[in-house]
Amino acid sequence: MFHENPEPHISAILSNPTAPKLVARLQSALEEERQRRQQFYADIDDDVKAEFINGEIIIHSPVKKEHTDATGLLYKIVDTFVRIAKLGYVGYEKVLTALTRNDYEPDVVFFGTEKAKHFKKGHWKYPAPDFVVEVLSEGTEKRDRGIKYEDYEAHGVQEYWIIDPVEETVEQYFLENGNFKLHLKSSQGTIESRVVQGFSIEIRAIFDEKANLEALRKIISG
Repeated sequence: MFHENPEPHISAILSNPTAPKLVARLQSALEEERQRRQQFYADIDDDVKAEFINGEIIIHSPVKKEHTDATGLLYKIVDTFVRIAKLGYVGYEKVLTALTRNDYEPDVVFFGTEKAKHFKKGHWKYPAPDFVVEVLSEGTEKRDRGIKYEDYEAHGVQEYWIIDPVEETVEQYFLENGNFKLHLKSSQGTIESRVVQGFSIEIRAIFDEKANLEALRKIISG
């Protein structure tokens, strides 16, 4: 992943004689964006997956079966484990994650007990999760590997999985010293979470229903 250092740009603005005008223009643009964001909140539809990214409303197209399958299989396993162990809250697809500037609806999210204890009936806007999973599609891969990766990193998401449902691989990133570091990329073997304490599964359980059921049996039986 490429992350551009903003400091040279800030220095360039400060060295420009018109810096106050540039800052005023930026503040005006951000205020217009804030107003569009408020309208986005007012217009949001429970039946439509939509995100607000850098001032633009992104309406998601229908996804292919392999995307839905991987998301559903992983959600069932993580949610079952977290409920039994009483570790927090797991959501999927329609959990509006409101960060400083942008709003996302990740495929699977986990919040530990410290954050989850504040969620009540009627809750609809959530803080940065502790653990996020994005399942790639043709229309989302650039954002999942770009702006979302950077935003999750900047907001302290401790663990990020990127799942490719076509290649049937999972990439596991851990936040270390403020930056995501790739820990694992594989289609086989075991994957173990650092954030969801004690959670470990065979990677095939994300893509194969039989392996998924076996993983669920192990979780339920203890």
